Amino acid sequence: MSTAITAPKQSKEPGAKPRRKKPSKVAAGSLSAMYPVAFMVIVFAVWWGVTSAGIAPAYILPSPADTWAAMTDNAAYLAQHTWVTTWETLIGFAIAIVVGIAVAVAMVYNKTMERTFYPIILFAQVVPKIAIAPLFIVWLGFGPQPKILVAVLMAFFPIVIAGISGLRAVDPEALELTSIMGSSRWKVFTKVRFPAALPELLGGLKVAATLAVTGAVVGEFVGANAGLGYVILQANGNIDTAMLFAALIIMSLMGVLLFMILDVVERLSIPWHASHRNKDA
Repeated sequence: MSTAITAPKQSKEPGAKPRRKKPSKVAAGSLSAMYPVAFMVIVFAVWWGVTSAGIAPAYILPSPADTWAAMTDNAAYLAQHTWVTTWETLIGFAIAIVVGIAVAVAMVYNKTMERTFYPIILFAQVVPKIAIAPLFIVWLGFGPQPKILVAVLMAFFPIVIAGISGLRAVDPEALELTSIMGSSRWKVFTKVRFPAALPELLGGLKVAATLAVTGAVVGEFVGANAGLGYVILQANGNIDTAMLFAALIIMSLMGVLLFMILDVVERLSIPWHASHRNKDA
């Protein structure tokens, strides 16, 4: 007499919902990348529609075709000036990183220095850079130094603030444990404080990178014979709105590229951080 083997019935709890499969990381990343692309397509379509309908004259709002023609017909000219602004931005940003992190560390470990210099740094940040840029031209001349200095000042403040906030956001129990174990101040900094500060510090660096681009261009507005700021001033004087738009687009892409590079560095440096786990979820 044969007995039929039946599979055990799965117990279903009342009200239980079927589990949904989580999308893979690749699919989630592709989906999130579609949003900005879709938004840019909509912006481009509206831009094209407004200019095609003649709602705005060409000297106010050039068409996408005219802007693209300005970029392609003057590719060598724009590349030359873009390179000038790029290396001014990179040098200023690098100086701001070194000085900003050093000042943040000094303020965290020395309360007297913080009370003395924090108000001065805040005052320097509040002063509009376009207002003090002419002084740098008088002091340093028309070379690249004033533009680099403006880029440093623009990028310096967010790095300092992020560095101070990150270095202080350390678990007190971890500091107490290292103190009990007799660790040196240098070892506590390299093994505990600095790694804990990386999330906020890298966030400040991403903000500072975009501000460094703005600072370099602002310095070029005041006095320069090269750079994207110079191109924008020349296009504005010649009422060449298409060239002006082309320079603005290149400047924006430069800032976005720096931001994306730092975002990749952040993902590689702190993959354990909650912000990246939430992105991949």
